[in-house]
Amino acid sequence: MQDQVLIEALAFGGSGLGRVEGKVVFVPGAVPGDEVRFRPVREKKHFIEGELVALIRPSAERREPPCPVFGHCGGCQWQQLPYEGQVLWKERIFADFFTRQLGLSPDILAPLLAAPSEWNYRSRMQFKCRQSAQGFVMGFYRGGSHFVVDVASCPIAAPAINHALTLFRRWLPAAPCPREIPQLDLAVDDEGRVAAVVHCLAQDIRPLAQYLAPLVAEAGFSLHVQSGRKSTLNAVHDLGDLHIRPLADNSLRLAYAVGGFAQVNLEQNRRLVAQVLAAAGPLKGLRVLDLYCGMGNFSLPLAQAGAEVVGVEDFPPAIERARGNAQAHGLAAAFFCRPVEGALAEELAGRHFDLVILDPPRSGAKDAVRALMRLRPRRILYVSCDPATLVRDLKPLIHNGYRISGAQGIDLFPQTYHLESLTCLETQI
Repeated sequence: MQDQVLIEALAFGGSGLGRVEGKVVFVPGAVPGDEVRFRPVREKKHFIEGELVALIRPSAERREPPCPVFGHCGGCQWQQLPYEGQVLWKERIFADFFTRQLGLSPDILAPLLAAPSEWNYRSRMQFKCRQSAQGFVMGFYRGGSHFVVDVASCPIAAPAINHALTLFRRWLPAAPCPREIPQLDLAVDDEGRVAAVVHCLAQDIRPLAQYLAPLVAEAGFSLHVQSGRKSTLNAVHDLGDLHIRPLADNSLRLAYAVGGFAQVNLEQNRRLVAQVLAAAGPLKGLRVLDLYCGMGNFSLPLAQAGAEVVGVEDFPPAIERARGNAQAHGLAAAFFCRPVEGALAEELAGRHFDLVILDPPRSGAKDAVRALMRLRPRRILYVSCDPATLVRDLKPLIHNGYRISGAQGIDLFPQTYHLESLTCLETQI
């Protein structure tokens, strides 16, 4: 069974949205203005999820995607839409979460902060690997599957990552155990240093390490081999930590561990940090709590501006780097290596903070928000990478005496539907 639909909008998740006989239809790959033929793959009472079969009449907004595997690889959803259109729809989708689900006026929303560059921005990527009958394949999973789409290079990856990918595509098929290599992680920092993590399921990783060591040394890369969780990282050619510079004036140089977290768009991260500092206002003497602080991406710019900062993070290497970064810059900041909920319930219980900043993972901060309502800071800055979990977490704060004084989307992820944001809350009581 196939049907036709005119696409009217884009939905969070990346699909084009239309309506057929009163039901909402979601069609991945379609953009507003497209008239498409689709095949229903899942149908519920009020909506249909469809598969794009054919473009009957393409939208005037369409462009030719530059990536030869776009539509097969699951990494990007919107390459077929010019970047100006992506910005417009991200702004609309973000506003829709606030107006429809929170009942707020769109007047509180600042314009979306678009990325200066829509290509070659990603500083960290994970490439899936598989030894197939046709040879060794490296790339990304096809959407909704574990089928690896082979990728020679990626237009949203930093040039240094594409260069490293080219080399590993030559090296790994000839490795001692190509069938035991499920993934390659590549990262490049603000100083151009490349670090690679090769995941290996072999019982003995030494032959792989010995094979790769001279190759990465000649290329000038760091290399670790990981045989399980992050705790199993084994250094093969260790050139030390990676570094980011979170301020436009480059006055801070923050180390983070190979395999650790840093924002994937380093240029936009600087603009995000600048927005947080601007939203925080005068900081001298302000008591600030930074939850999910990582290696100090927000904590240390805040401390440099005069705040008394406490950071909380449950990943030990990140806290180790946060403390080292503070010491390297002569900044006074205290850091706890604890799950956020535990720190709020124990070490930080009863303490007063003027401002709390939280930057949780995509799953949000549901449990932390409950504890925050007991801590009751005067102001909260919530940095989110998922509008759905953000809105879920904002609702109890709004119902318990906080009001949203402003919010802004920040595009760290061009060519995808993903969106970073900053929301400012203040107590009303």
